Amino acid sequence: MKGELLKNPVFTISAIIIAVLALFGAIMPEAFGNAASYLFNFTTVNFGWFYLLSVFVIIIFLIWVAASKYGSIRLGGEKEKPEYPFFTWIGMLFSAGLGVGLVFWGVAEPMSHYFSTPFAGVETQTVESARIAMGYSFFHWGISQWAVFTLVGLVIAFFQFRKKRDGLVSTALEPIVGKKPVVKNTINILAIVATVMGIATSIGLGVMQMSGGLSSVTGMDNSRFVQLGILGLIFITYMISSGTGLDKGIKHLSNLNLALALIFLVFVLTMGPTVFIMETFTLALGDYITNFVQYSLRLQPYAAGTWVRDWTIFYWAWAIAWSPYVGAFVARVSRGRTVREFIVGVMVVPPVIACLWIAAFGGTALWFDINEAAGIAQAVNADVTSALFKMFEQLPMSTVMSVLSILLILTFLVTSADSATYILSSMTTNGNINPPLMAKIVWGTLMAAIAGVLLFTGGLEALQTASLIAALPFTVLLLLLIVAMAKLLRREPIPIRAADLKRFKRLEEAASKDKNSSSRMFVDMEHK
Repeated sequence: MKGELLKNPVFTISAIIIAVLALFGAIMPEAFGNAASYLFNFTTVNFGWFYLLSVFVIIIFLIWVAASKYGSIRLGGEKEKPEYPFFTWIGMLFSAGLGVGLVFWGVAEPMSHYFSTPFAGVETQTVESARIAMGYSFFHWGISQWAVFTLVGLVIAFFQFRKKRDGLVSTALEPIVGKKPVVKNTINILAIVATVMGIATSIGLGVMQMSGGLSSVTGMDNSRFVQLGILGLIFITYMISSGTGLDKGIKHLSNLNLALALIFLVFVLTMGPTVFIMETFTLALGDYITNFVQYSLRLQPYAAGTWVRDWTIFYWAWAIAWSPYVGAFVARVSRGRTVREFIVGVMVVPPVIACLWIAAFGGTALWFDINEAAGIAQAVNADVTSALFKMFEQLPMSTVMSVLSILLILTFLVTSADSATYILSSMTTNGNINPPLMAKIVWGTLMAAIAGVLLFTGGLEALQTASLIAALPFTVLLLLLIVAMAKLLRREPIPIRAADLKRFKRLEEAASKDKNSSSRMFVDMEHK
């Protein structure tokens, strides 16, 4: 099995690329950090517009598909039932998607925008800046990021379960780029590198927050070495979990994640300013819907601002870097669902949960800062990893909840890394749904190595840079996926609903009694 892996160019080349990057960062951290800083600025300045336009086009395409006649096509056999119950399915989507990031940014983002507003001329730490902060946070965690995951997942699921092909991105692009091995291997390598960088960003964010939480609870030093120790613990845990398979480790961890997240949500909703939270959710939802197009296409060409680059463009690039992994994973767990059910379920339900989470956690932090001058915004500005724990200090059972939140972050990290290990192993073994253990060990190790290097060399900025750079070439592939999916859908026969069959039978009976040729012609047209 080891020999077969080494003969696979996708596995070998992509593993070498990640290993070289990790070694370069470990041996020459200063040079690695300088290169990362340069590439961050180059990418955001020159290609920010490309990220924004691409994500907006993806959203429009998916809405069209869901609303069209193609929405009734089933991802599998015509009578196939969904593989997982709805609650389990949503839990797996949420855990493998942005669970870690949401726990990290749920308080940190609204408080960051409240402290330093997205728009010049708006006074900071005011009621107006609080409203803008919540509306923009909803936008960043709304349908835009999940639309990227939905597109990749839809195409892969269509090929895997409808066409009985492998779940590789290169296979999905065959209608556009053909079947040449060199082209297909290049596409798969780009997808793998993007996935590793995306997951490394999330692991790094989670490790930073766990370290910040331990510092808040125990007073221990929040140093790079502590973070690397936490990373080592997470690595051991997710490698043990990855050996149990999708239907055991990942499935049970996903249910645990969602259950813990709901407990946290209920706790904050009940112990925090409940009415304020629900009013904040309603108002921010309205602001999100009202400003959706403006925020989706907002840039700052007439001012020397970097806010959009630092936030929106980073988020979109992060989602694009994650998309090969999250898309492949949501495809794997969505067998038997219709195209419409898949798009609505993946693109709408997790964002609604995310927005409610932000309203509860971010809204509670805002309430304490506005009404009791708790100073959470200043603390977040000084150390973004402390956000969640500074908010818990204002609520009952703060120590218990802080400890449980560290556990929640750990389970989210293990689930995400476990799922990514499985998907990367599958992607580098020709789409094998039961990849070998050796592949899991290699990718689990390389993910931890690159996350450790990024943490050690530049922290948050290095993590952001990794996603931005890896996402750029894959964004082009996403746009090609739209074209490929459109071609595939046009060739696909549309399932006939039971109601339509009854209507056809009534028309046929009526036409058989009517000698009028125009009636028979109408029936023929209906059948077509």
